[in-house]
Amino acid sequence: MLTPKQHELLAFIHQRLHDTGISPSFDEMREALDLKSKSGVHRLIGALEEREFIRRLPNRARALEILKLPEGIEETPAPAANDATPVVPAAANDIVEIPMHGRIAAGTPIEALQGNEGFAVPAALLGPGEHFALEVSGDSMVDEGILDGDFALIRRVDSAREGEIVVALVDEEEATLKTYRREGSMVRLDPANAAYEAQRYEEQRVRIQGRLAGIIRRY
Repeated sequence: MLTPKQHELLAFIHQRLHDTGISPSFDEMREALDLKSKSGVHRLIGALEEREFIRRLPNRARALEILKLPEGIEETPAPAANDATPVVPAAANDIVEIPMHGRIAAGTPIEALQGNEGFAVPAALLGPGEHFALEVSGDSMVDEGILDGDFALIRRVDSAREGEIVVALVDEEEATLKTYRREGSMVRLDPANAAYEAQRYEEQRVRIQGRLAGIIRRY
């Protein structure tokens, strides 16, 4: 039997996965459950893992899979065919090639690099939409499981919601990987490392180029 907070967190993760296909961040889970720190979220996630309600997917940032639902949380029906892009399940060993657009800073913004190389990705890691890959440079997103040298899989979008990890292009010349926040009329790009400070820009200086869909790590 789950505690009320465990039940609430599982319901929140389930709904977010249905709505976006992406697990919520620890900050989003903390805010949704009105917790004071992310350590409380870690404890709840651990408890749900022990009870085999969820599991963490290896080598992917923020990737959680729901294994079962308790009473009181109903399976959410999939969107109607005319409401969403159809998704054809991919075989686990299918490989697709997406564009590799160079390196992106997970610390201080660096010049956005563009390239024409291809990057081979297991199709099962990608959801609907157009994707590209970027090599992560820096360590400011380590608390979200994004490390220097990782390859970020990015779904191409031009808008973001509060708490999403995005590729933000600043002044049309520098790109960075950060958590998107609004702060009054300003855009705040938050790191996930206490050693770095948030970056604040006027809204017109920031253009969203994509949203994090997954991480690939090579050993």
